[in-house]
Amino acid sequence: MSQLFLRTLRDDPADAEIDSHKLLVRTGAIRRISSGIYSWLPLGNRVLRNVERIVREEMDAAGAQEVILPIVQPLELWERTGRDVAYGPQMFKLKDRRETGFALAPTAEEVVTSIVASEYSSYRDLPVNLYQINWKYRDELRPRFGLLRSREFLMKDAYSFHVDVEDLRKTYAAMYEAYERIFARCGLTVRAVEAQAGEIGGDINHEFMAVAPVGEDDFVWCRSCDYAANVEAAVRSALVAPGSAVDASIAAPEAVPTPGMGSISDVAAHLGVPENTLLKSIAFDVGGKLALAVVPGDREVNEFAFKRAVAPLAARLYTDEDFARNPAIPKGFIGPDHSEVSIVVADPSVHGGQGWVIGANRVDEHTRNAVPMRDFRIDVVADLVIVASGDSCARCGGELSVDRGIEVGHVFQLGTKYSTALDATYTDDAGSQHPMVMGCYGVGVSRIVAAVVEEHSDENGITWPEGLAPYDVQLMVLAGKGDAGAGVKDAAERLYRDLQAAGVSVLFDDRDASPGVKFADADLLGMPVQIVLGAKGLARGVAERKIRATGERDEIAIDEVVTTLSGR
Repeated sequence: MSQLFLRTLRDDPADAEIDSHKLLVRTGAIRRISSGIYSWLPLGNRVLRNVERIVREEMDAAGAQEVILPIVQPLELWERTGRDVAYGPQMFKLKDRRETGFALAPTAEEVVTSIVASEYSSYRDLPVNLYQINWKYRDELRPRFGLLRSREFLMKDAYSFHVDVEDLRKTYAAMYEAYERIFARCGLTVRAVEAQAGEIGGDINHEFMAVAPVGEDDFVWCRSCDYAANVEAAVRSALVAPGSAVDASIAAPEAVPTPGMGSISDVAAHLGVPENTLLKSIAFDVGGKLALAVVPGDREVNEFAFKRAVAPLAARLYTDEDFARNPAIPKGFIGPDHSEVSIVVADPSVHGGQGWVIGANRVDEHTRNAVPMRDFRIDVVADLVIVASGDSCARCGGELSVDRGIEVGHVFQLGTKYSTALDATYTDDAGSQHPMVMGCYGVGVSRIVAAVVEEHSDENGITWPEGLAPYDVQLMVLAGKGDAGAGVKDAAERLYRDLQAAGVSVLFDDRDASPGVKFADADLLGMPVQIVLGAKGLARGVAERKIRATGERDEIAIDEVVTTLSGR
């Protein structure tokens, strides 16, 4: 440690909000260079390389072949797939001296597809699965949480090419299982959840979520079966069957003044009714016309579910500018009976068995006793609400729970989206041409480091899992002064060399620092095992061992330390 490029910090950095960001900076693993951009210093780099090693071993075992693809990619390839527009300002774009457009790679579907298209053209060539571990760039609007939302990150991305979907599913299953092994070896508690594809595309995909309270994504899981999904893709069992009969005893609609009350909570409090008796009508532009997503007032609309319900029409949420251009559509007071609405999509829980409070389509006014299919129409019934804890599982009826997680991996069955756009075709045994069927598989290598720290840390620092830690052992020498101190130093040096020769990686704290500083730094840095050699222990022929994760302490005979720690 007297030679290691390392400065530990006693205090949390001012810009850090979560444990992993605080501890990775305090331990000297990373340093911020710019917003969302970090340098990896020696200790952090060793952890990063350990994650890479685990990922590489599992990818190789799953039959993938490693390549290195360029970080700077021709923009023309992205224009052919339309993803230059889909990524928008998230994509770093640049031009060379000839004014040719390029992009810093946020991912590599376009490049790898163009390579395979140029090399392979027969069904005999397939399947093939290529992967790389390389840096990616996304111009995040608000980089935060250290490595969890950064602009530069290390990623393992793999891409497979097949003759048909059945063959793709075999590789998809193999990669899915490889991912489970990767995360287990990294010491992460992970759930695989059904998810939305986003800009990547594809019909079937799964996210791997490391369970963590600081995670940026919510996911839903069933306590009774294996159902799990990102909240964007999650569904629950409908509380009321679609098309429920209208209760004829419900009184006629009645207008009620609600001055200045454009929120569900304000209207419910003013009328003295529960929020779940109001209907929330959320405005969307669908094909240039007004469309509404209608859900009970105590629930939130799942924007992705609404878009699925109106597909193939394109939909986007109304903005303040849209409302400003259309004063006849009063924000906060819209009702599903608005004269300009083209499509009303309602959640199954919006039933005819009760009278609802809805916006009256006039500022400062609502309507009581509105009944669907009597006072307003419903064009499409779809599961629209964001699932909440306590909802019923659509698969088994059990209770659903919502947790937060960090996305550390994502696998996709892409189909032919990229192969069609980039002419990646193969000729079958009858001489006919077909687009290759693709899958892609991503692991956030640098993000895993942060996720591991979130799960493996305590009030004193990091508790690195074995196999991921920068070093297996932290050796501390408490030499004291005089001839006895010199003897302790000599014994510690011999132990250091012997452990290394036995294949044990050791961080040797040989600094001229107080025991308190050494112990605090050892707990902060978090190597799995701490070995302390002092004058009293040397005189008795023992060294003290501490297991960092549990705090358990014992003594080992000095001449048995190497065999004990190396397993030899």
